Amino acid sequence: MASPSRLLPPTPPSAAQPRGPRDRLALPRLRCLAAAAASASPTDGAVLLERGGSAAVAVREFVTLDELRAAVRLRVRTFHEYADDSVGTEDHRKALADREFEALQDRISGKMINFRRVSCINGTVPLSPSLMSAEELCSMCKFVEDGKERLVVGSLDLNQCLWLPDELTGKRPGVNEDIQTRAYLSNVCVAKELQKKGLGYTLVDKSKKLALEWGITDLYVHVAINNVAGQKLYKKCGFVYEGEEPAWKGRFLGRPRRLLLWLDMSKVLVRSCM
Repeated sequence: MASPSRLLPPTPPSAAQPRGPRDRLALPRLRCLAAAAASASPTDGAVLLERGGSAAVAVREFVTLDELRAAVRLRVRTFHEYADDSVGTEDHRKALADREFEALQDRISGKMINFRRVSCINGTVPLSPSLMSAEELCSMCKFVEDGKERLVVGSLDLNQCLWLPDELTGKRPGVNEDIQTRAYLSNVCVAKELQKKGLGYTLVDKSKKLALEWGITDLYVHVAINNVAGQKLYKKCGFVYEGEEPAWKGRFLGRPRRLLLWLDMSKVLVRSCM
């Protein structure tokens, strides 16, 4: 599902070795259900994660810089893996997070050329005993809102622009700089503890609604050719194949080559998040 921004360095420092299969944490089995949101509150556009009782997951545009920083830390955690005994892991993670946090603020504030408008959309959940066994998630992705601790468990960016750095450029609706109605999703990720429960779909669905508000006619997303789960998610969300990178480009950039998927926003119906 992950779709990292090229603003993050593609490889960890030499001391870090690739990690093997991710260890499964002792977390409760959670199930994602639709929930109606009554007002613009922390549960606006929410889904529910059930385990006897329920914990509301807010899916919305970020509210505070503290939340934005937590979202960036989730991305670093998702897109960069380290061996448990790696030297300098925490320092490298912090450097990556600081760099991306600054870059994301610049994109959102309009300081970066080419980006007309950018929004960070997050899924957040209250810190609860059912998640306390996920120590790394709780320590890295926690923020405080209205005096209560929450975790960012899913995130993506919606970028209104003609192209993204180092990525394939969409063909629609053309290259007229005066009519920027093209947008891209990037940095799509869900915490590994809560994957395959519908949160990724809900994040993308929320971004589609915001894109409609912005007047976007053509929405794009890049996905690695070996990311089967991500491709299934975007297909479910209505995206179709438009093109793909040549093999040499992926090798040159040190990452798997990407497919470019397109969504015709004229076919998107306004409906509640699922």
